[in-house]
Amino acid sequence: MRGAEDWRNLNDTLVSALSALRFSAPVTHVYNPLVYARAPYDLYLERYGMGLKEVLLLGMNPGPWGMAQTGVPFGEVGAVRDWLKIHAPVGRPRLEHPKRPVEGFGCRRSEVSGRRLWGWARSRFGEPELFFSRFFVANYCPLLFMEESGRNLTPDKLPAAERKPLLAACDRALRETVGLVRPRFVMGVGKFAAHRAGEALRGTAVIVGALSHPSPANPKANRGWEALIEAELADMGIGL
Repeated sequence: MRGAEDWRNLNDTLVSALSALRFSAPVTHVYNPLVYARAPYDLYLERYGMGLKEVLLLGMNPGPWGMAQTGVPFGEVGAVRDWLKIHAPVGRPRLEHPKRPVEGFGCRRSEVSGRRLWGWARSRFGEPELFFSRFFVANYCPLLFMEESGRNLTPDKLPAAERKPLLAACDRALRETVGLVRPRFVMGVGKFAAHRAGEALRGTAVIVGALSHPSPANPKANRGWEALIEAELADMGIGL
């Protein structure tokens, strides 16, 4: 069974590849939690990323009040601390946006998407060990991009010349992640993640699908995200 060192090598390689990239306006700030929040992320992988999984749930990239604070994908502070039982020191980005401070586990803001995703896992499975016996949660891209105003800029909005090497590095990391956990299904949480999974895993035996994003910007999610994604999982043949 592959273990913690394989995860560390994967992430070290990804961090190295991304550190060579440069991004132009309107991007003014780029956070990489795999650098300054590596301690809780490594704990997440050591505790829940070992062994084979049936389903990989793939997000797009960090949110400012989720993974950017805790290092864990969809990492709403309360869920990570109280349900996943992960708490570790978090540093600061090299260049921090004054409107998006990194306060780690002291952050009082709550990321709705993460609260919904981990809240569903908790209500459906009870204990994290039961959830992670079948599922794993990762992000396609570990970078958070912000404009001068503090507004998020998603990876798909980057200029083509800047987007291409980013996607190439993240595609490689996704293929390596799939090689570690060997899922039968990779379910993109949102259209972008599903599309990238389809591109990166083309020609493999992995079944790629899409789930509705839990963001409050998605009207369908606001009408009952848990029931919605359980129906979408069932449509893919993933029983609960």
